[in-house]
Amino acid sequence: YNWTLFGILAVGSVAMAFPFIWMILSSFKTTADVYAYPPRWMPSSWDWHNYTEVFRMIPFFRYYFNSIYTSVAQTLLEITLSVTAAYTLSKLKFPGRNFIINLIRSTMFVPMIVTLIPLYLLVSKAGMIDTYRGIILPQIFSAFTIFLLMSFFVTVPNDLLDSAKLDGCGYYRILTKVMIPNSMTAIGTAVMFSFLGHWKSYTWPLIITNKTQFRTLPIGLKYLVQESSSEYQVMMAASVMAILPVLIVFSFSEKQLVRSVTLTGLKS
Repeated sequence: YNWTLFGILAVGSVAMAFPFIWMILSSFKTTADVYAYPPRWMPSSWDWHNYTEVFRMIPFFRYYFNSIYTSVAQTLLEITLSVTAAYTLSKLKFPGRNFIINLIRSTMFVPMIVTLIPLYLLVSKAGMIDTYRGIILPQIFSAFTIFLLMSFFVTVPNDLLDSAKLDGCGYYRILTKVMIPNSMTAIGTAVMFSFLGHWKSYTWPLIITNKTQFRTLPIGLKYLVQESSSEYQVMMAASVMAILPVLIVFSFSEKQLVRSVTLTGLKS
């Protein structure tokens, strides 16, 4: 065994895990524990009051529901759109295909801040300010997700598609019965990246919403910081609750992520 490498990885793992462990423990501390010197690793008493205080200071449940609803909807729509686009661009031959691929690729080089004002004007003209549609629909297109899926779709042998055609399958059945089952690792990875990106989105929901009932969790956490500027234990409690959906999605997508990374190192 290479104990030096294991030692380096162990130190790196501890360094990565330390902020999360500190956040969880701090969420149960009292104010005296937070400001104690030298710093206390463990809370003197496990105080669940910090979690209830979060719901008292801000409408946390509403922000939480909005984030879950919009993130799940955006992820489902983005994956559906990206899967169909990746299949079309990687396996079907038609005039203008390369132009469309280059056009989609070019969007990856345009910073989001450049498109905010034109996108806001379009959404405003469509009457989608302060609506879930205004938050969800403008963010369901992702060139990164399309190209991530295309990189896996091209590895599916064309012989499988030809066999499916001989059996009478059309484009839809080839997609659902051949392409998707053979690319679940890539789709699982895309789901995780997509959900994480939408869950932590701050700028777009901030500028497209004016009412509290439509605002998402990242904006709500900003309000909480203003309300509890000196109560770090309350902020830590809110942070713990905020990362739970991400951990759940990661637990379901972890195997697909590892397999997708592994497959990228194999020769076809």
